[in-house]
Amino acid sequence: MIRYIYTIAAVLIISALTPPAASRAKSDSGLAPTLNHGRKWRIGYYEGGAYVNYPANLRTIVAGLAELGWMAPLNIPDVQDTTASKPVWDDLVRHARSDFLEFVPDGYWSAKWSKEDRQVIKTEIIERLNGRQDIDFMIAMGTWAGQDLSNRDHHTPTMAVSVSDPVRSGMSVSPEDSGIDHFHAKCDPTRYIRQLRLFHRLVRFKKLGVVYENTQEGRTYAAMEDIQTVAGERNFEVITCEAPFSEIDRKGSTDRIIECHEQLAQKVDAVFVTVHRGIDPNRMDELVAPLLQHKIPTWSQRGPQEVKKGVLFSISRGGFRAVGRYHAEVMARIFNGQKPRSINQIFEDPKLIAVNTQTAEKIGFKIPPSILQIADEVYDTIEQ
Repeated sequence: MIRYIYTIAAVLIISALTPPAASRAKSDSGLAPTLNHGRKWRIGYYEGGAYVNYPANLRTIVAGLAELGWMAPLNIPDVQDTTASKPVWDDLVRHARSDFLEFVPDGYWSAKWSKEDRQVIKTEIIERLNGRQDIDFMIAMGTWAGQDLSNRDHHTPTMAVSVSDPVRSGMSVSPEDSGIDHFHAKCDPTRYIRQLRLFHRLVRFKKLGVVYENTQEGRTYAAMEDIQTVAGERNFEVITCEAPFSEIDRKGSTDRIIECHEQLAQKVDAVFVTVHRGIDPNRMDELVAPLLQHKIPTWSQRGPQEVKKGVLFSISRGGFRAVGRYHAEVMARIFNGQKPRSINQIFEDPKLIAVNTQTAEKIGFKIPPSILQIADEVYDTIEQ
């Protein structure tokens, strides 16, 4: 069960950070729907592999495009596998109604977290973009996809989505500048630093547990540099446990994270649940069980989807809606003639919190009343 709490403070925060969609659209001609030299814009999609954030981000982008008038609103049915983006894409291909946009039927690629397949697909996409030239815009979903298309081997406008850190992962030269005219990657340089500081202010932990894959991408996904930065500021110890992200099936990745949580629960007094393929929403009860048993406060790097399943804190769903709208506006500006590189890349998540009060009760944690007052999402039960 979820109940929403709206206070004057929360409303003021939302109003200040997110101007009304309708007023922004009307006042900004750069967002108006337009054709590509008399025909629809043809959109393609590439991801590193199935991950729960990817279909969620694609849905919010589509909702943002509908708000801006680029397409009719579309109710995309839920599917059993919440990590799968292909059913969402197929639904867009079949049912999207737009005079301006086309979701290309065979313009979808997934490397399925295989490094070997990744190289083959990267070559295939770039050859198609340069050869057939039947795709006008690419959505690069996640770090792998963003890295593979943030280059001058092609010139198709590309927007990276759901990337933990575009700069540290090598796809942008700075938060403000992608360095490539046809490439755009949203940046929020202090996103995870803000989350970690708030988590520490609430819990005052001395030892923070973190599970991650010890690769460049894995460290970026988990925001390991930001964790170490805040650890130095706040004088707490970081205790890690390694779990593979790629080159392993989903079950094996999740099983390893459960083992890590069992080990960390006996050593730490808080856990930062990182962005990781092994955090399977269908097995969250197993993933959080050792942390609940040992009364460990938790923060989800990913968001409220994990809070409703037993993690104590995260940012709220309102932030994801705002991100979708932001990406839709970036697409609209590109279709109206702006270079992707020239569009502002800095976007800070709205300062909205999600909390699970049943988790707090189970671990004996008293949530500060001030947090409950401004919480955008409060879950009273742990969803099984």
